[in-house]
Formats: sequence, structure tokens, C-alpha cells
Amino acid sequence: MSSALWLDGAVVVDGTGRDPLPGTGVLIEDGRITRVGGERPARSGVLDCTGLTLTPGLIDAHVHFGLSSPIDASLRYELSVAELAADMFDTCGQTLDAGFTTVRDTGGIDGGLVRAVERGRVRGPRILPCGPVLCQTGGHGHFAADWEPAKLWSERDVPGLRGLSLLCDGPDSMRRNAREAFRRGATFLKLCVTGGVVSRHDKLSDTQFSVEEIAAAVAEAEARGTYVTVHAHNNAGVRNAVRAGAKCVEHGSEIDEETATLMAAEGVAHVPTLSVVEKLVSDAESTGLSADIAARLGAVRDGQIAGLLASRAAGVRVGLGSDLIGPGQGTRGSELVLRAKVEPAMAVLVSATRDNAEILGIGHEAGTIEPGKVADLVAFEGDPLAEPAIFGDRSRVVLVLREGLVVKDRR
Repeated sequence: MSSALWLDGAVVVDGTGRDPLPGTGVLIEDGRITRVGGERPARSGVLDCTGLTLTPGLIDAHVHFGLSSPIDASLRYELSVAELAADMFDTCGQTLDAGFTTVRDTGGIDGGLVRAVERGRVRGPRILPCGPVLCQTGGHGHFAADWEPAKLWSERDVPGLRGLSLLCDGPDSMRRNAREAFRRGATFLKLCVTGGVVSRHDKLSDTQFSVEEIAAAVAEAEARGTYVTVHAHNNAGVRNAVRAGAKCVEHGSEIDEETATLMAAEGVAHVPTLSVVEKLVSDAESTGLSADIAARLGAVRDGQIAGLLASRAAGVRVGLGSDLIGPGQGTRGSELVLRAKVEPAMAVLVSATRDNAEILGIGHEAGTIEPGKVADLVAFEGDPLAEPAIFGDRSRVVLVLREGLVVKDRR
């Protein structure tokens, strides 16, 4: 029997960038949106959304659920598997409560967490995982101590729960590990093609992987109808990835006009990540990392904003990701707050909904409030377009629906 639910009286912001629709109802049937506006159906359940702003469920295109515990402690066997799992489950729930109904996990979880959420055993958002990150020996993503033999790195994996990265050296190694990532449930691949902020063995100016190595991963992804995204800060690494066929760049803290123009020409998206930088600047030790990590952060924060603006000017599709790591990832909505200091709040919301859905390859299913789309919806107390700080306040997220089911209701 068909089930129907009418969300009545909200201000609807549909995620396309069109003007808000005040006092508008949304009809949900069997988990999908079937009508926006019009009269209330005679036979349907009703949720009174008067005074609320209704948007598509938010999407975070750059999460690390597998890094939900204090980082260094989790890498040094100081935490039990039970503690690691508990922290990951808690992060899943906090993410949903913040209004995020879909996330793209860009490295660290194994397929077991995705399955547990899908089956309702753990409360959380839809998760699109890449499985373990693909990185070179000694590159970003290889967080072992300097003295530790590389062959021991994989022993930190917890099958079914967490697999941080696979070390790849040469096209054949890349090809083999890409296939292994897909075997473990990856829906896309993520490569590290430059140094990183929290790296142990490299600098931000380092490039990692050759064009041939990146192209091997691209070929494996394309064979499965999906894509490669890359962690990249410097322009040389970004250009190598674009030449090899990658379709998305994470961070991009040195993207300039020339690089952005190249990305636009090749249809490559950009996902800036401001929240993690702000968190590390304010208190790196709260994530379980040493305080000296902050030395790299000033240029990265300013560079990501400049790169975001360069991408916008060139016509690059710009998504949104938080990249939060360590405990206390309940502030995920702060990414929209930070972005709204740089560009209009409506543009930020579109990045976090429609554009992220397109980047993740689910634009036909999610990202906007339109008939036929999955009913992933979030309602805020007040107007986050006029007061963007609302996006970062979980207490103002009063209603969340995932696939038409109410998963949070604080009306």
C-alpha cells in the first residue's frame, strides 16, 4: 500500500538556486518527492513545517568517518577496535543530526560500516566510500613512523571497519590496489597526488604519483563506470591529475587562474575544505595531533579561499566538504558557515546540495527538492540564507528526513 506524507507550510529552498517558495507544501510518497506546492492531499500524514526553512538534505563531499578517534592514538594501537567502532558510529549519528543525509567518505572506512548504516544497525547518512586511500610509499596517507618498515602499514587495517590506505608504487601496483579497493566496496577512487597538511613524510610542495600511475587508477575507475578524485594542494599535482583523467580535486589550496581554466575545460570539479583548517588552527591537539601541525595551516586556509574564487571565476563546478578528522565531528555544518563568509549563502547551499550530488554521481536521485527525487530533506528553524550561522547550529536543525523517513524531529 502506498504511504504518503505532506510537509506543510515551509519556506522551500529547492537547491537549484531559484528563489525560496514561502508557505509551500511537499508531498512524499514511498520515499520520493512527488509534488512541490498545490493543495494538501486528502489522504496523507501531515508534518507541520510552518516557520521552518526546508532544503534538500545536505551533502558533505569530503568526510573521514574512519578517523573519528584521536588520530595519533588510533594509529599507535592505543585504542581498542570497540572504541574505534564506537567513535565511528557516533560520528555517523552526529552527521545525520546536523542535516547531512549523504556523505562521500574520502578514505578510511571499510565496507562493513556502509553496510551497517544501510541495514539500519547504525544511525547515519547514506555513505559513498572510496575504501582505502591510494598513496605512494612515504606520501600523504602513509602515516607510519619514520623507522617503521612499510610492509607493516597494512597491519593497522581492521577488516570490515577501517582500512586507511594502500601503498602504490608504479602503474602495476596502482592497478592492483585500485582493484582491491573496489573489491572492498569502493564506489570511486581517491589518490593523494601532493603532500598534505597532516603528513609525516612530505611537504605541501611535493608532487606524488606520475601521470602514468594516476592514469592506471583512472582506467580502473572508468572500467567500473566511476571516477578518480585526488587530494591535491599544489598546481603541478593538480595538472598531473587532470592530464591523467581525474575528475575531481580535493582542497586545491594553490589553484590559480591557469589551473582553474584547465580544470573547467576538462570538466574537473573542485571540493574546497575549510572546516578542518579552522579546527586545526584553533586547536590541533583536540584532533589527537601534535600542536606543531599548525605551522602549515595559514597559507592553506588563505589558499583554499583563493582557489575557490579562481574555480568559480573559471566556471568549475565547486562542491563542499568539511574534511573533519578526530573526535567531535558534530560541527560539520560549520563548512557552510565558513563558505558563506566568502560567497552568497544561496551559492553555498547549492554547492552542498545540487552540485555535490552531481559531483558524487547521484544528481538524478538527490540534491534538489523536485518530483522524482529521493525525499532527503532538512528543515531549519529560521532562515539560514539570511543567517548562515544556522547551518552550523545542530539545535536549529529541527527536522531531518532520509528517503522519506523522519530520522530527527525536534519541532
